[in-house]
Amino acid sequence: MAIASERAERDSARYRAMREIVGQMQDSVPGKLEITKEGIVHDMMAPGRPHELTTARVSRRLEKLMPDEIVAHTGTPDVEEEPAGIMRHPDVMVIAEADMEGQGSFDPRTVIAAVEVVSQSNPDNDWVSKMRDYPLLGIPVYAIFDPRSGTGAVLSDIHPTPQGPRYATRKDFVYGEDVTIAEWTIATSDLPRYE
Repeated sequence: MAIASERAERDSARYRAMREIVGQMQDSVPGKLEITKEGIVHDMMAPGRPHELTTARVSRRLEKLMPDEIVAHTGTPDVEEEPAGIMRHPDVMVIAEADMEGQGSFDPRTVIAAVEVVSQSNPDNDWVSKMRDYPLLGIPVYAIFDPRSGTGAVLSDIHPTPQGPRYATRKDFVYGEDVTIAEWTIATSDLPRYE
């Protein structure tokens, strides 16, 4: 029991140190900094037009269908869970306005769905590490839009595995098909592609 407690304290101290580094550096480096189980992830490039246009269109399409008290939020802050040692910043967070109130990072367990638009500079961040981290955070639905290939996937149904919680259901789509994210079905037509 003492060994587990010492390990938890060490992990917590490591996370707090990384969190402090991210806080100090975020405004002075290009791109985005996040914290995963492996350490700090730096997506070096600021998102380009296709990334931002996809984010805006997905957010607006979702908000047209959702009740007024739920938003498809594209700003800050991050979602964070110190005990898990994870701080992420989804491109779009479907969340109730009431859960946005207060100070600090959002509680990831209040996020209804996370949406990511795959970055050209670091696609594994969205397809691999966020696919692992979001179920660890308890985010029930994760949608990925990939402007490199004009495809995507919606992951849901968190279940336990020997490696930790993972999504059990994956529904792939190609741009042009309708896609359901949580309770809302949106069109993926006219989403831009990377050149």
